[in-house]
Amino acid sequence: MNNHINPGKIESHSTHDSEEDVRNRDIKIFVNGEIVPRDEAKVSVYDSGFMLGDGMWEGMRLYDGKWAFFDEHMDRLFDSCKAVSIDIGMTREEVANAMAKTAEANNMVTDVHCRLMVTRGVKAKPFQHPGLSRSGPTVVIIMEHSKPAAALLDRGIRLASVPQVRGLPHSQDAKFNSHSKLNCVIACLQAEAAGADEALMLDPHGFVNTTNACNFFIVRNGEVWTSTGDYCMNGVTRRKVVELCRDNNIPVFEKNYSLYEAYSADEAFLSGTFGAQTPVAEIDGKQIGDGRAGPVTHKIRSLYKALVEKEIRDRP
Repeated sequence: MNNHINPGKIESHSTHDSEEDVRNRDIKIFVNGEIVPRDEAKVSVYDSGFMLGDGMWEGMRLYDGKWAFFDEHMDRLFDSCKAVSIDIGMTREEVANAMAKTAEANNMVTDVHCRLMVTRGVKAKPFQHPGLSRSGPTVVIIMEHSKPAAALLDRGIRLASVPQVRGLPHSQDAKFNSHSKLNCVIACLQAEAAGADEALMLDPHGFVNTTNACNFFIVRNGEVWTSTGDYCMNGVTRRKVVELCRDNNIPVFEKNYSLYEAYSADEAFLSGTFGAQTPVAEIDGKQIGDGRAGPVTHKIRSLYKALVEKEIRDRP
């Protein structure tokens, strides 16, 4: 195996770069009701999530002992599982209690990222039919000490538009936070082959849609633009950004627009639970603004931070 780094390759970074924290080597993980050391956290090779990507997940952030926008994340998780007939086997309160116990077992209070995963469970045979998953769901909660790298706030992400698109809702609706992420992985590979950090994906009609990992916004003449929402991830942070703009007299439009408008944008940024608002430096080698977070992005970032603080302060 060749482990040598290609000195000519441009170093990439992603919207999920975080500061290294050695505590994550010894975290404890929730697996089907038990909290076990990281090295003992295992699921069956017959699990439908491993075998088929048959499951749903949520990413959440812990601030001062409370989960930001927990209700919205649970709405998305339970709605998605209902749509594909996965019985989580837990109430929302039970999910919250499991997350609280996992955080307590790890002495985690803030700057924590959680990945909650639910699959259809272990299959009786290694085939596709969902009826072969008969033993109930698999539920895993991974929490890590995770603080976005300083470079995410300063150095913008480089995007490349790619051939891989987000499909039509009757193909695989992008609103599902599904374990089936192969289309996004392919898009990211295409972007890396083009020398970029991540992929800017179009919708089936060729309009700008989303990235392989986050929702996407541009700023033109003081206006914030994002996709119609018909083909993109049902992002909780995306929704909060749109609401914040509307509540604070920042013109915001959910609309169709092409790469033509994106290339000449004054600013561009990504939205997601982990990085909140991450600036975009360039698209297809064309610099956006000065390649860093612009004034509108900074304003939205401040408004979002205040919203999170209010959410945590008001949550019981």
